[in-house]
Amino acid sequence: MGDEAKSVDVDSLSFEQAMAELDSVVAKLESGSAPLEQSIQLYTRGTILKARCEALLKDAQAKIEKITLDETGAASSTAPFDPEA
Repeated sequence: MGDEAKSVDVDSLSFEQAMAELDSVVAKLESGSAPLEQSIQLYTRGTILKARCEALLKDAQAKIEKITLDETGAASSTAPFDPEA
């Protein structure tokens, strides 16, 4: 992985962009074709991308909790997101 990959600031990536790049990194690592040094760089980039995706998901969950409405349609206090409800 060259400097061009490092030049993309992970903090500016959307969830979809970070996830796509993470998928690419995982595929390259799983192929086993990368030299050791490149594999280390890919792994490092992958951990950074994973952290970005987790942070964006956590933020999205917090937003969902904030917009929970009560039975009258008025905003209520926050409630944890329940995908079963």
